[in-house]
Amino acid sequence: MHTISVIIPCFNEEEALPVYYEAMTKVMEQMDMAEFELLFVDDGSTDRTLGILKSLNERDERCMYLSFSRNFGKEAAIYAGLGNAKGDYVAIMDVDLQDPPSLLPKMYGILENEEYDSVATKRSTRTGEPKIRSFLSESFYKFINRISKTEIVNGARDYRLMKRKMVDAVLEMSEYNRFSKGIFQWVGFRTKWLEYENVERAAGETKWSVRKLFLYSLEGITGFSVAPLSLASIAGVLFCLISFLMIVVIVVRTLIWGDPVSGWPSLVCIIFMVGGIQLFCTGIVGQYLSKTYLETKRRPIFILKDSSDDKDGGEL
Repeated sequence: MHTISVIIPCFNEEEALPVYYEAMTKVMEQMDMAEFELLFVDDGSTDRTLGILKSLNERDERCMYLSFSRNFGKEAAIYAGLGNAKGDYVAIMDVDLQDPPSLLPKMYGILENEEYDSVATKRSTRTGEPKIRSFLSESFYKFINRISKTEIVNGARDYRLMKRKMVDAVLEMSEYNRFSKGIFQWVGFRTKWLEYENVERAAGETKWSVRKLFLYSLEGITGFSVAPLSLASIAGVLFCLISFLMIVVIVVRTLIWGDPVSGWPSLVCIIFMVGGIQLFCTGIVGQYLSKTYLETKRRPIFILKDSSDDKDGGEL
């Protein structure tokens, strides 16, 4: 009998946890052909999340938990879960039920009966999502797929079920700055996509503000494309050529018509424009340098404070 490990990142999800456990229990009862391991990863929650996870662990031996020393982010939680999952199949699922557990039997059936290594999900609609957020998300996917060789599927969720060999490949990518949607695509393997309509949170509030989503999108862009660096280089060459042509024009004009003092407003505008573009290009280079700096420091991706297996904690 196969074992399915389900990784559930949690951050201040005391309201959603009981609802999720109830829904997931029904799915596990339905899938009696497999054994389950529910691996909850507490990402430094400040509410009662850890206490609830300990209660679930005492009540149901299938419920395991990892608890971070602070909030390291969802990407770190996913990586920790993948590294500690023991199952033949590994799923990643949000605790807020925006990733419907009811899809899991279908996903498992596909991997058992068809030649796929992973079954991933994507939203077919963004019903209930703010329009500005939907617009920014759509723009991000269009932009990154233009500049990156790794295709990032529009509307893709982290919700997926993978075979062990794909999980091991993902764990080989132990980089500090992580963007799972890109990593899953980069490692390859045959993936089947399932679409479903957007589902509202079952309980609690989203932790993803527009600002956090923007910073997360920068991780994806800098992690899977060097096109911004090429853009900065092209802009530098272009403005060198423009400045050379302007020097020639000024010299010729001075020789023919003299050197009247004029054009100060346009000169100031040009200086501000060129200065702004220089700072923009410097910022692009700085983003890549900062990522390189963090990678070379080789800090742990997460620090474990507590777990259902080892109360002494550890790090990775």
